[in-house]
Amino acid sequence: MNKGFTVWLTGLPGAGKATIAHLLENRLRKNYQTNVEVLTSELIRANLCPNLEHARHDQGINIHCAIFICKLLSRNGIAVISSVTSPHWTSREKARRETGNFIEVYVKCPLELCVARDVEGIYQRALNGNILNFMGESDPYEEPLNPDLVVETDKETAEESTGKILKKLLELQYIVKQIEFLKDE
Repeated sequence: MNKGFTVWLTGLPGAGKATIAHLLENRLRKNYQTNVEVLTSELIRANLCPNLEHARHDQGINIHCAIFICKLLSRNGIAVISSVTSPHWTSREKARRETGNFIEVYVKCPLELCVARDVEGIYQRALNGNILNFMGESDPYEEPLNPDLVVETDKETAEESTGKILKKLLELQYIVKQIEFLKDE
């Protein structure tokens, strides 16, 4: 059985974190028989803190909730894929300190492409002044200094990025390859 761990996907909104999170979830369940949960900012907003917005203060609350949930689940043998922007290095370092078996993955993508991919319209709302202190616009996103892995979604497919994460998880021995034994007939 695989041990619990946290894959912390960080990057700008629209970088591809959620897409990669769900692909990774499917691959872990199917190919590695892993108990896995995906945790997103939207999930926290919908189920725990419905009044949270995208401003800096609310992001801090969202990230605090994500860290706590990741810590609880991973210490109980669940793999957690956290798809939370976490724009400041202090919150990412807190997540690393507080959760065991942690891997920080920087989902890197140019801001212009993130804006073009924005299906929720949050960048437009920020540009119109409807979201104050929005990361990537009026509040800078602090790129990770030493992430465990960088995937570049403007240069590789989501499947390629997912493959890189799986390879890293195998290297860290957070997951193990399943061996199929042939049955004698």
